[in-house]
Amino acid sequence: MRLADSFLVHYLDRFDKYPFELDLHGKQYEIGEGKPLFRVIVHKDIPKAELLSSTSLSLGEAYMRGDLEIDGDLFQVLRYLLEQMSMFTLDRNKFNYLLYPSEDKSTQKEEISAHYDLGNDFYKLWLDPTLSYSCAYFEHDTDTLEQAQRNKVAHTLRKLRLEPGMTLLDIGCGWGYLLLEAAKQYGVKGFGCTLSREQYDMGQARIRALGLEDQVEIALLDYRDLPKTGRVFDRVVSVGMLEHVGRSQYDRYMDVVEHVLKNQGLFLLHYIDGRDERNSNPWMRKYIFPGGTLPSLAEIIKRGYNGSFQLLDVESLRRHYSKTLRCWYQNFQKVHDQVSAERGEAFMRMWDLYLCGCAAAFYIGYIDVHQLLFTKGTNNDLPMTRWF
Repeated sequence: MRLADSFLVHYLDRFDKYPFELDLHGKQYEIGEGKPLFRVIVHKDIPKAELLSSTSLSLGEAYMRGDLEIDGDLFQVLRYLLEQMSMFTLDRNKFNYLLYPSEDKSTQKEEISAHYDLGNDFYKLWLDPTLSYSCAYFEHDTDTLEQAQRNKVAHTLRKLRLEPGMTLLDIGCGWGYLLLEAAKQYGVKGFGCTLSREQYDMGQARIRALGLEDQVEIALLDYRDLPKTGRVFDRVVSVGMLEHVGRSQYDRYMDVVEHVLKNQGLFLLHYIDGRDERNSNPWMRKYIFPGGTLPSLAEIIKRGYNGSFQLLDVESLRRHYSKTLRCWYQNFQKVHDQVSAERGEAFMRMWDLYLCGCAAAFYIGYIDVHQLLFTKGTNNDLPMTRWF
């Protein structure tokens, strides 16, 4: 056996909880005990130094290049591997530049653009017609992805107890669907901010198409500049944006919301959270979400109470997000040829890995997604039981 092959077999042997077959340069090896559940095919050596530096980055890049292939259900295989996350290696000193980047305004604008400005046409290929790029809400097993996304927005708006004439701020409003639904269904005046030019442009087009120019406004604006606008709001919502704020900015983020929310107002925060308060996935931060950070539930609740917020409700949507991601992956598979032709096979394989990897991470509980409902100060005028 070649020395490089011997090392790789020894290295992968640690992931033996679920048996699999390793095909290495035409030779087969069995990892774990029992009938193999899948097969890993390695066409080209993966450098020892890379594996020892970061399991996720080295194997992820090998998969993108096509040097490593999976024969089996990609979601299930990643689920099996992520359940053994404790066996992954990571040299934090080597990847300090990825794990702890600058969190200033200009850097974060570039990071948002890197993911969300890939083009509206790209996202239209595999998202549902609402262009909702966050966790859906499956009220029934038979719900389609589009229905589940509409459910999520309806569920979110119900929690906010909106009334005609109220003002609603959406921090990180995406393509504006939630604001538009709030304006149509509840008669509120909505204001949204985003750093993505592509999202901003489509949001403006949607507002004009619905004739809601007098009710909904979207701005290319950093959330940190919201206090400078002089606006205050009855309600604040933020869906899938906190992950891009950065750990050093959590206090400032909560301070901004506190500044622009009226006393006794409601604030709904919907975000992905991790169990680990460390930034620990170089592959995800290098290729998918530069600068992305997953706060823990505890640190966000603590920061809320450091200010004037009081927590009313906490809801986990973990299983909903796993199913959402699998729906996106199914849609993405249908456009593989088009994406590969337009952006290259490595890009297509990267998105396969991202969608399935996140679906698996939610499925096993490695990460979660929560909706937190706060009031600013004490509000004794709300119902004493859940109204949603």
